[in-house]
Amino acid sequence: MNEQQNRTTRQNSAVTVIGLGPMGQAMTRTLLTAGHPVTVWNRTAGRADGVVSDGATLAATPSEAVEASDLVILSLTDYQAMYDVLDGATESLAGRTLVNLSSDTPDRTREAATWAAGHEATFLAGGVMVPAPMVGTEAAHVYYSGRDEAMESHLTTLTLLGTPKHLGEDPGLAQLMYQAQLAVFLTTLSSLMHATAMLGTAGMKAKEALPELLSSADSIGDILRAGEETPGAALDAGEHPGDLSTVTMMGATSDHIVETSTSLGLDLALPLAVQAHYRRAIRDGHGSDNWTRIIDSIREPR
Repeated sequence: MNEQQNRTTRQNSAVTVIGLGPMGQAMTRTLLTAGHPVTVWNRTAGRADGVVSDGATLAATPSEAVEASDLVILSLTDYQAMYDVLDGATESLAGRTLVNLSSDTPDRTREAATWAAGHEATFLAGGVMVPAPMVGTEAAHVYYSGRDEAMESHLTTLTLLGTPKHLGEDPGLAQLMYQAQLAVFLTTLSSLMHATAMLGTAGMKAKEALPELLSSADSIGDILRAGEETPGAALDAGEHPGDLSTVTMMGATSDHIVETSTSLGLDLALPLAVQAHYRRAIRDGHGSDNWTRIIDSIREPR
């Protein structure tokens, strides 16, 4: 079989999707649209009705779902759910590639890779970095880690879900990147709600406040890039030049946010957490360093 025939075979290969929440449904429809036969399974079978109407095949059991395809994509709540679903289907796993796009910790991801290998299956971990409606669009990207050969073998199919970014063979890497991205995302969401609550105490509606706050959030990346040609290079070199935003200056700002939030009767969990980073850096004698010095107390809390 020549390379063109190989490519065509991969493009039309069968895929199994287990887990039909919004993300699983979106992936199933994306694969169907691209011409892949897709077999699905979900604990609540009724969730499959929509994708079955679109052309997917509903398996009666997890074993039947696994046996339908060499490539099995999991979109579940966490890694324990994978064991719950597949523990009765382990005899069907040999020779297949499991791509787990569920969220959990890097350690549990590595344990899952070992578990899969014990059943003669190849394991890829992944993190989808867009919400379900954006799966399969140009804006979508997915982090993966695991065996290079498995990634290469299924690259054409996985690219349909979003631009793949393979981080290496350590299965925990994709999960670590996913959690790091969510750390930025979730704290940004909390800060937006805290700021909206602050402005709300003065009678400003959210529809007036959020556009201004979102503009500020959008500008953070540009501000950090303007301050350093390669963001992160100074951190890697252990350098924290205090030319602009020093720990002392940013710490004073964090104090003011705590004082304002206290006077407004708001929850202090978020501003106190931020303030603690700067106070620790100042106590350690780094007040004149750049604000990035707060990474010390994050790396080595005490």
